[in-house]
Amino acid sequence: MLILTFERYRIRMKFILTLFIILSAFVLKAQNVVKWSHSFNEKEGSVDIKAEIQEGWHLYSQDVSNDIGPVPTSFLFAENEDVKLIGKVYEPKPEREYDENFEAMLDFFKGSVTFQQRVSVKKNTTLSYTITYMVCDDTMCLPPVDETYSIELESK
Repeated sequence: MLILTFERYRIRMKFILTLFIILSAFVLKAQNVVKWSHSFNEKEGSVDIKAEIQEGWHLYSQDVSNDIGPVPTSFLFAENEDVKLIGKVYEPKPEREYDENFEAMLDFFKGSVTFQQRVSVKKNTTLSYTITYMVCDDTMCLPPVDETYSIELESK
């Protein structure tokens, strides 16, 4: 009886470990599909956040108008008393195409895209933010990913 219980435990642990490895591979793959960079544009007073999207993949817009669709790209900025966010994050006009994965017309970006958050900076500081995004190719989607970054901002 004890041997059977141990064998079941071993099989369950093997299954859980395999599942964990597969899910980790998807998350790591998502992190390789989009390379994020940022810069502070003093002249414009904006934090420019650029996504370089691997060929064959697309990144969804912040505005996904389909209830069954993908997770839209979003930006969450940490509170910072030295930085005032002005308006919402700007994005250029996305491509609108039929997405086989969701069987709907959706807005997304291919290649590269730069998002902009206008800011007013009281004094030199560090601003942290988290990007949540999802990518798909023509046949599959990767799970949504959260990535956190920090950028140094200088006051004028």
